[in-house]
Amino acid sequence: MDPQILAFNPEPGVPEQLEPNVRRLLCPNPSPMTFRGTNTYLIGETEIAVIDPGPQNAEHLQAILAALTPGQSITHIIVTHAHLDHSPLAKALSEETGAPIYAYGDVDAGRSAVMQELADSGLAGGGEGVDADFMPDRVVCEGEVLRGRGWALEVIHTPGHFGNHISLAMGDICFCGDHVMGWASSLVSPPDGDLTDFMASCEKLRARDWRVFHAGHGAPIDDPAGRLDWLMTHRKGREAEILKALQDGPATAQALAEMIYVETPPALLPAATRNVFAHLIDLYGKNIVSAPGGLSAEAVFEPL
Repeated sequence: MDPQILAFNPEPGVPEQLEPNVRRLLCPNPSPMTFRGTNTYLIGETEIAVIDPGPQNAEHLQAILAALTPGQSITHIIVTHAHLDHSPLAKALSEETGAPIYAYGDVDAGRSAVMQELADSGLAGGGEGVDADFMPDRVVCEGEVLRGRGWALEVIHTPGHFGNHISLAMGDICFCGDHVMGWASSLVSPPDGDLTDFMASCEKLRARDWRVFHAGHGAPIDDPAGRLDWLMTHRKGREAEILKALQDGPATAQALAEMIYVETPPALLPAATRNVFAHLIDLYGKNIVSAPGGLSAEAVFEPL
Protein backbone atom coordinates (compact mmCIF):
# COMPACT_ATOMS: atom_id res chain seq x y z
CA MET A 1 0.00 0.00 0.00
CA ASP A 2 1.12 3.57 -0.74
CA PRO A 3 3.17 4.97 2.20
CA GLN A 4 1.10 8.17 2.00
CA ILE A 5 -2.07 6.12 2.60
CA LEU A 6 -0.44 4.21 5.45
CA ALA A 7 0.53 7.53 7.04
CA PHE A 8 -3.10 7.97 8.07
CA ASN A 9 -2.98 6.54 11.58
CA PRO A 10 -4.84 8.71 14.11
CA GLU A 11 -5.18 7.65 17.72
CA PRO A 12 -8.55 5.94 18.31
CA GLY A 13 -10.90 7.73 20.67
CA VAL A 14 -9.19 11.12 20.38
CA PRO A 15 -11.29 13.78 18.60
CA GLU A 16 -9.44 15.56 15.80
CA GLN A 17 -10.61 18.95 14.50
CA LEU A 18 -10.61 18.72 10.71
CA GLU A 19 -12.13 22.12 10.06
CA PRO A 20 -14.70 24.42 11.68
CA ASN A 21 -17.72 22.41 12.88
CA VAL A 22 -16.12 19.08 11.87
CA ARG A 23 -14.34 16.64 14.18
CA ARG A 24 -13.35 13.04 13.46
CA LEU A 25 -13.20 10.24 16.01
CA LEU A 26 -11.61 6.94 14.97
CA CYS A 27 -13.17 3.73 16.27
CA PRO A 28 -10.70 0.99 17.32
CA ASN A 29 -11.96 -1.59 14.81
CA PRO A 30 -9.12 -1.97 12.29
CA SER A 31 -9.42 -4.81 9.76
CA PRO A 32 -8.75 -5.56 6.07
CA MET A 33 -12.26 -4.21 5.37
CA THR A 34 -12.14 -1.11 7.60
CA PHE A 35 -8.46 -0.04 7.28
CA ARG A 36 -7.58 1.82 10.52
CA GLY A 37 -11.21 1.68 11.69
CA THR A 38 -14.51 3.47 11.20
CA ASN A 39 -14.47 7.27 11.06
CA THR A 40 -17.18 8.83 13.21
CA TYR A 41 -17.82 12.52 12.50
CA LEU A 42 -19.09 15.10 14.98
CA ILE A 43 -20.71 18.11 13.30
CA GLY A 44 -21.50 21.41 15.02
CA GLU A 45 -20.50 23.52 18.00
CA THR A 46 -23.48 23.21 20.36
CA GLU A 47 -26.09 20.98 18.70
CA ILE A 48 -24.01 18.02 17.55
CA ALA A 49 -24.79 15.63 14.71
CA VAL A 50 -22.96 12.30 14.88
CA ILE A 51 -22.38 10.69 11.49
CA ASP A 52 -21.79 6.91 11.60
CA PRO A 53 -21.46 5.99 15.30
CA GLY A 54 -19.81 2.74 14.23
CA PRO A 55 -19.91 -0.88 15.42
CA GLN A 56 -21.15 -2.14 18.77
CA ASN A 57 -18.16 -0.98 20.80
CA ALA A 58 -18.47 0.26 24.39
CA GLU A 59 -15.10 1.99 24.28
CA HIS A 60 -16.10 4.00 21.22
CA LEU A 61 -19.47 4.89 22.75
CA GLN A 62 -17.70 6.38 25.75
CA ALA A 63 -15.25 8.21 23.47
CA ILE A 64 -18.13 9.84 21.57
CA LEU A 65 -19.80 10.95 24.80
CA ALA A 66 -16.47 12.15 26.25
CA ALA A 67 -15.87 14.28 23.13
CA LEU A 68 -18.77 16.54 24.14
CA THR A 69 -17.64 19.75 25.79
CA PRO A 70 -19.72 21.90 28.19
CA GLY A 71 -22.74 23.29 26.37
CA GLN A 72 -22.72 20.58 23.67
CA SER A 73 -25.41 17.93 23.22
CA ILE A 74 -26.05 15.33 20.53
CA THR A 75 -29.25 16.17 18.64
CA HIS A 76 -28.91 13.99 15.51
CA ILE A 77 -27.46 10.52 14.90
CA ILE A 78 -27.05 9.95 11.16
CA VAL A 79 -26.18 6.58 9.63
CA THR A 80 -24.84 6.48 6.07
CA HIS A 81 -25.66 2.77 5.63
CA ALA A 82 -26.48 -0.37 7.58
CA HIS A 83 -23.20 -2.27 7.59
CA LEU A 84 -22.00 -3.66 10.91
CA ASP A 85 -19.04 -1.29 11.06
CA HIS A 86 -21.24 1.83 10.75
CA SER A 87 -24.69 1.48 12.28
CA PRO A 88 -25.05 -0.80 15.36
CA LEU A 89 -23.80 1.72 17.93
CA ALA A 90 -26.52 4.18 16.88
CA LYS A 91 -29.08 2.51 19.14
CA ALA A 92 -26.94 2.69 22.30
CA LEU A 93 -25.93 6.27 21.53
CA SER A 94 -29.58 7.21 21.05
CA GLU A 95 -30.49 5.60 24.38
CA GLU A 96 -27.70 7.55 26.11
CA THR A 97 -28.54 10.92 24.55
CA GLY A 98 -32.19 10.80 23.48
CA ALA A 99 -31.20 11.87 19.96
CA PRO A 100 -33.13 10.24 17.10
CA ILE A 101 -31.47 8.07 14.47
CA TYR A 102 -31.71 9.28 10.86
CA ALA A 103 -31.13 7.07 7.81
CA TYR A 104 -32.53 6.29 4.38
CA GLY A 105 -34.37 3.26 5.80
CA ASP A 106 -33.84 -0.31 6.93
CA VAL A 107 -31.53 -2.85 5.29
CA ASP A 108 -33.84 -3.34 2.29
CA ALA A 109 -34.42 0.35 1.58
CA GLY A 110 -33.08 1.59 -1.75
CA ARG A 111 -32.37 -1.90 -3.06
CA SER A 112 -32.93 -2.31 -6.79
CA ALA A 113 -35.49 -4.80 -8.11
CA VAL A 114 -32.86 -7.20 -9.48
CA MET A 115 -30.99 -7.25 -6.15
CA GLN A 116 -34.23 -7.80 -4.27
CA GLU A 117 -34.96 -10.80 -6.50
CA LEU A 118 -31.50 -12.22 -5.80
CA ALA A 119 -31.97 -11.68 -2.06
CA ASP A 120 -35.39 -13.34 -2.19
CA SER A 121 -33.81 -16.32 -3.97
CA GLY A 122 -31.46 -16.83 -1.01
CA LEU A 123 -28.32 -14.95 -2.03
CA ALA A 124 -26.80 -13.59 1.17
CA GLY A 125 -24.59 -10.55 1.52
CA GLY A 126 -20.86 -10.82 1.84
CA GLY A 127 -17.94 -8.79 3.09
CA GLU A 128 -18.62 -6.26 5.80
CA GLY A 129 -21.75 -7.80 7.32
CA VAL A 130 -25.26 -6.41 7.42
CA ASP A 131 -26.90 -4.90 10.50
CA ALA A 132 -30.10 -6.84 9.90
CA ASP A 133 -31.93 -5.28 12.88
CA PHE A 134 -31.18 -1.70 11.90
CA MET A 135 -34.19 0.63 11.84
CA PRO A 136 -33.95 4.43 11.97
CA ASP A 137 -36.29 6.58 14.03
CA ARG A 138 -36.65 8.96 11.11
CA VAL A 139 -36.39 8.07 7.43
CA VAL A 140 -34.70 10.69 5.26
CA CYS A 141 -35.08 11.19 1.52
CA GLU A 142 -33.10 12.57 -1.41
CA GLY A 143 -32.63 16.32 -1.11
CA GLU A 144 -33.82 16.58 2.49
CA VAL A 145 -31.81 18.98 4.65
CA LEU A 146 -31.08 18.14 8.28
CA ARG A 147 -30.35 21.20 10.39
CA GLY A 148 -28.84 22.09 13.74
CA ARG A 149 -27.53 25.34 15.16
CA GLY A 150 -24.78 26.49 12.78
CA TRP A 151 -24.93 23.58 10.34
CA ALA A 152 -27.04 22.01 7.58
CA LEU A 153 -26.56 18.60 5.94
CA GLU A 154 -28.19 17.77 2.61
CA VAL A 155 -29.08 14.13 2.05
CA ILE A 156 -27.83 12.59 -1.22
CA HIS A 157 -28.97 9.03 -1.89
CA THR A 158 -25.90 7.20 -3.18
CA PRO A 159 -26.78 3.49 -3.50
CA GLY A 160 -24.22 1.09 -4.91
CA HIS A 161 -22.09 0.00 -1.96
CA PHE A 162 -25.39 -0.56 -0.13
CA GLY A 163 -28.98 0.19 -1.15
CA ASN A 164 -29.72 2.50 1.78
CA HIS A 165 -26.41 4.36 1.46
CA ILE A 166 -26.50 8.14 1.73
CA SER A 167 -23.89 10.84 1.45
CA LEU A 168 -24.22 14.19 3.20
CA ALA A 169 -23.36 17.59 1.74
CA MET A 170 -22.32 20.51 3.93
CA GLY A 171 -21.44 23.29 1.52
CA ASP A 172 -18.49 22.04 -0.54
CA ILE A 173 -17.80 19.19 1.92
CA CYS A 174 -19.22 15.72 1.32
CA PHE A 175 -19.42 13.02 3.98
CA CYS A 176 -19.41 10.12 1.53
CA GLY A 177 -19.55 7.06 3.81
CA ASP A 178 -18.13 4.02 2.04
CA HIS A 179 -19.11 5.11 -1.46
CA VAL A 180 -15.73 6.75 -2.05
CA MET A 181 -12.57 6.03 -0.08
CA GLY A 182 -8.98 7.07 -0.68
CA TRP A 183 -7.29 3.90 0.57
CA ALA A 184 -9.25 1.33 -1.47
CA SER A 185 -11.95 0.95 -4.08
CA SER A 186 -15.38 0.48 -2.51
CA LEU A 187 -16.78 -3.01 -2.06
CA VAL A 188 -19.77 -3.78 -4.29
CA SER A 189 -21.11 -7.17 -3.25
CA PRO A 190 -24.57 -8.36 -4.41
CA PRO A 191 -27.29 -8.32 -3.24
CA ASP A 192 -26.30 -5.49 -0.87
CA GLY A 193 -24.10 -3.87 -3.49
CA ASP A 194 -25.26 -2.93 -6.98
CA LEU A 195 -22.70 -1.86 -9.57
CA THR A 196 -25.27 -0.21 -11.86
CA ASP A 197 -26.37 1.96 -8.94
CA PHE A 198 -22.77 2.50 -7.85
CA MET A 199 -21.75 3.99 -11.19
CA ALA A 200 -24.86 6.18 -11.30
CA SER A 201 -24.09 7.47 -7.80
CA CYS A 202 -20.52 8.25 -8.86
CA GLU A 203 -21.90 10.29 -11.75
CA LYS A 204 -24.32 12.06 -9.40
CA LEU A 205 -21.49 13.10 -7.07
CA ARG A 206 -19.21 13.98 -10.00
CA ALA A 207 -21.77 16.51 -11.26
CA ARG A 208 -21.17 18.70 -8.21
CA ASP A 209 -18.20 20.83 -7.19
CA TRP A 210 -16.60 19.50 -4.00
CA ARG A 211 -13.59 20.68 -2.03
CA VAL A 212 -13.12 17.57 0.10
CA PHE A 213 -14.64 14.15 0.79
CA HIS A 214 -14.65 12.83 4.35
CA ALA A 215 -15.00 9.07 4.00
CA GLY A 216 -16.13 6.28 6.30
CA HIS A 217 -12.55 4.97 6.47
CA GLY A 218 -9.18 6.55 5.82
CA ALA A 219 -7.92 10.07 5.31
CA PRO A 220 -9.78 13.02 3.77
CA ILE A 221 -9.88 12.98 -0.04
CA ASP A 222 -8.59 16.35 -1.25
CA ASP A 223 -9.26 15.70 -4.95
CA PRO A 224 -12.84 14.39 -4.99
CA ALA A 225 -13.30 14.74 -8.76
CA GLY A 226 -10.05 12.92 -9.47
CA ARG A 227 -10.92 10.10 -7.08
CA LEU A 228 -14.37 9.66 -8.63
CA ASP A 229 -12.82 9.59 -12.11
CA TRP A 230 -10.35 6.94 -10.92
CA LEU A 231 -13.13 4.82 -9.41
CA MET A 232 -15.22 4.90 -12.59
CA THR A 233 -12.19 4.20 -14.81
CA HIS A 234 -11.17 1.32 -12.54
CA ARG A 235 -14.62 -0.25 -12.83
CA LYS A 236 -14.74 0.20 -16.60
CA GLY A 237 -11.33 -1.45 -16.85
CA ARG A 238 -12.53 -4.44 -14.85
CA GLU A 239 -15.58 -4.69 -17.10
CA ALA A 240 -13.30 -4.82 -20.16
CA GLU A 241 -11.27 -7.65 -18.57
CA ILE A 242 -14.44 -9.65 -17.93
CA LEU A 243 -15.72 -9.22 -21.48
CA LYS A 244 -12.32 -10.20 -22.87
CA ALA A 245 -12.26 -13.35 -20.73
CA LEU A 246 -15.77 -14.27 -21.91
CA GLN A 247 -14.50 -14.32 -25.49
CA ASP A 248 -12.85 -17.65 -24.59
CA GLY A 249 -16.27 -19.14 -23.85
CA PRO A 250 -19.16 -19.10 -21.36
CA ALA A 251 -18.09 -18.98 -17.72
CA THR A 252 -19.30 -18.51 -14.17
CA ALA A 253 -18.34 -15.54 -12.00
CA GLN A 254 -15.98 -17.79 -10.04
CA ALA A 255 -14.23 -19.07 -13.17
CA LEU A 256 -13.84 -15.53 -14.47
CA ALA A 257 -12.43 -14.35 -11.13
CA GLU A 258 -9.84 -17.15 -11.23
CA MET A 259 -8.85 -16.09 -14.75
CA ILE A 260 -8.64 -12.37 -13.98
CA TYR A 261 -7.36 -12.23 -10.40
CA VAL A 262 -4.34 -14.44 -11.03
CA GLU A 263 -2.19 -12.82 -8.32
CA THR A 264 -4.91 -12.71 -5.67
CA PRO A 265 -4.41 -14.97 -2.62
CA PRO A 266 -6.90 -17.87 -2.55
CA ALA A 267 -8.50 -16.53 0.65
CA LEU A 268 -9.55 -13.37 -1.22
CA LEU A 269 -10.99 -15.11 -4.28
CA PRO A 270 -14.54 -15.25 -2.85
CA ALA A 271 -14.52 -11.44 -2.59
CA ALA A 272 -13.11 -11.20 -6.11
CA THR A 273 -15.87 -13.52 -7.33
CA ARG A 274 -18.49 -11.26 -5.74
CA ASN A 275 -16.94 -8.31 -7.52
CA VAL A 276 -17.05 -10.10 -10.88
CA PHE A 277 -20.65 -11.15 -10.23
CA ALA A 278 -21.55 -7.49 -9.59
CA HIS A 279 -20.11 -6.60 -13.00
CA LEU A 280 -21.93 -9.47 -14.69
CA ILE A 281 -25.27 -8.35 -13.24
CA ASP A 282 -24.60 -4.86 -14.58
CA LEU A 283 -23.69 -6.24 -18.01
CA TYR A 284 -26.76 -8.49 -17.95
CA GLY A 285 -28.96 -5.48 -17.22
CA LYS A 286 -27.42 -3.63 -20.17
CA ASN A 287 -28.04 -6.64 -22.49
CA ILE A 288 -24.31 -7.14 -23.09
CA VAL A 289 -24.20 -10.65 -21.61
CA SER A 290 -26.82 -13.33 -21.07
CA ALA A 291 -27.36 -16.02 -18.45
CA PRO A 292 -29.34 -18.77 -20.25
CA GLY A 293 -30.02 -20.67 -17.03
CA GLY A 294 -31.24 -17.61 -15.15
CA LEU A 295 -29.48 -14.98 -13.05
CA SER A 296 -27.78 -16.42 -9.95
CA ALA A 297 -24.38 -16.51 -8.28
CA GLU A 298 -23.67 -19.85 -9.99
CA ALA A 299 -24.99 -18.80 -13.42
CA VAL A 300 -23.02 -19.38 -16.59
CA PHE A 301 -22.67 -16.14 -18.53
CA GLU A 302 -21.96 -15.61 -22.19
CA PRO A 303 -21.63 -12.50 -24.36
CA LEU A 304 -24.55 -11.45 -26.56
